[in-house]
Amino acid sequence: MKEHFSSVWTREQRAAKSPTLSRAQIVRAAMELLDAEGLDALSMRRLGTKLGSGTTSVYWHVAHKDELLELVLDEVYGEFTVPDVRETTWRNAASSFAYAIRQALFKHPWVISFIGTTPAIGPNAMRMMSGLVATFDQAGFRGPDQDYAASTLLAYVFGVTAPELSWRSMLERTGLDSNELNASIQPVVEKAAADYPELAARYAEFRHLDVDTSRALNFEFGLTCILDGLEARLNRAASPPANHLPPGVRVRSPKGNDENDAPAPH
Repeated sequence: MKEHFSSVWTREQRAAKSPTLSRAQIVRAAMELLDAEGLDALSMRRLGTKLGSGTTSVYWHVAHKDELLELVLDEVYGEFTVPDVRETTWRNAASSFAYAIRQALFKHPWVISFIGTTPAIGPNAMRMMSGLVATFDQAGFRGPDQDYAASTLLAYVFGVTAPELSWRSMLERTGLDSNELNASIQPVVEKAAADYPELAARYAEFRHLDVDTSRALNFEFGLTCILDGLEARLNRAASPPANHLPPGVRVRSPKGNDENDAPAPH
């Protein structure tokens, strides 16, 4: 039997049985556990213990762990702030939004694993999407193109930041900083690139670069390319249609005489 879609946001919130415990308190405690120890540390039992209220009290507000994850995900979406596009340009708004996502993901690295797999229909997610659509509407995108532009920006930020989160996780496991870990990997990379001298030369050239600075510059470069591409698409759409007749094709003059035929404009 097929299951019907369900979400914590599709059912009415229960009134608190006790003034000492609310859904907001549960969500804050869950966020603290997740930020400190990651997804594997979160369970309804541990959450109840942290709150000092027992698991039964947690279940009064949240039916199961999937609902809890919806709630904490929406809390993170609340940090994906979109500037008011009426007070800035669409590019500045989109850029600020991208950096807000990046910082939120660094703060809550566990969230990347269930963005896209958990319903994002909470109030913060709706507020975020409304601001993002308004941004691309101001830019000049219309209809589905607004959603495509928003999806492109989100995909870039998530796609570039996810490997950085993995790198940071490796730093925590090794106890090294970025440059120390990079230096320890360098001999292995040089050996792997032994048959590709052009790559070996590039790796040697980058050996002394600060890794964190390089990653920050890489993010800014890619973000600028994304925004440039979106702007170029808008400019092409606003340009008058070009005459695409093949070279050499001639346009017959109103008189209909071959000798008065004129070359097609280009």
